[in-house]
Amino acid sequence: MDIGFIGLGRMGLAMASNLGRAGHRIRAWNRSPVAGDAVVNGTIAASPQEVFGADVVFTMLSDDAAIRKVVLDGDLLSHAREGLVHVVTATISVDFAGELADIHAARGIGYVSAPVFGRPDVAEAAQLNIMAAGSAEAIAKVTPLFDVIGRRVFVMGDDPRAANASKVAGNMMIAMAMEAMAEAAAITEAHGVERGAFLDLMTQTLFGCRVYENYGGKIVARDYEPGFRLVLGLKDLRLASEAGEAFGKALPMLDAVRGQMQAAADAGRGEQDWSAIAAHLLGK
Repeated sequence: MDIGFIGLGRMGLAMASNLGRAGHRIRAWNRSPVAGDAVVNGTIAASPQEVFGADVVFTMLSDDAAIRKVVLDGDLLSHAREGLVHVVTATISVDFAGELADIHAARGIGYVSAPVFGRPDVAEAAQLNIMAAGSAEAIAKVTPLFDVIGRRVFVMGDDPRAANASKVAGNMMIAMAMEAMAEAAAITEAHGVERGAFLDLMTQTLFGCRVYENYGGKIVARDYEPGFRLVLGLKDLRLASEAGEAFGKALPMLDAVRGQMQAAADAGRGEQDWSAIAAHLLGK
């Protein structure tokens, strides 16, 4: 296929290059300059308008505001090829996903919300877990591309908002797990238990799952080099709060963890990995 790709941060660049390695022709654009050969089997477009003359366009931009500025304010949809499907893989608000779906429908353009679980190294290994929601026809067209960049696709329904609700809820759970590990380590370290020994106990017994193993490893190693920056995690917790508030639901655990992450950001850890929420509590 001819594939357009907008947003070449570490995640987007890995995804676009994996699509290029699979033989697809990639025309990409990024808000800041990138090398002309940055994308495997790809070219860098002079403008984002050029990207929408493709069969499928992926956007991996940071938030609602970035997508609104680039795609909507830039009127990129008016440049869409007939039959194009636009896939938004970023973590955006549930409300904005609904707005995008309505705008695309009014233009007769396919739209799929497809946020992903996975850090840049997972994207590079083409092992992302993808939550997809949209029309069955649009999802069917892009599923072969999802198979290239991910390990599994979870179809969440025909309403694109469902995928984004699933993503912000999932990220909320990750943040809660990191705060739980930090608080548990605070208790056990105070009583002479080495952090690695305790988290090894937990991952080998009650909490043997990727989140505890991966982020527990970072907390043990005091490794807060950013894979997913804390300020972006804080943004996702805000989106989760908004999604709950829209239905009048009280989310006390979310409120507490969001407060802890905000405190970590205020203490200067915003550009570190979001697992630095643990460092804020533990002091290292």
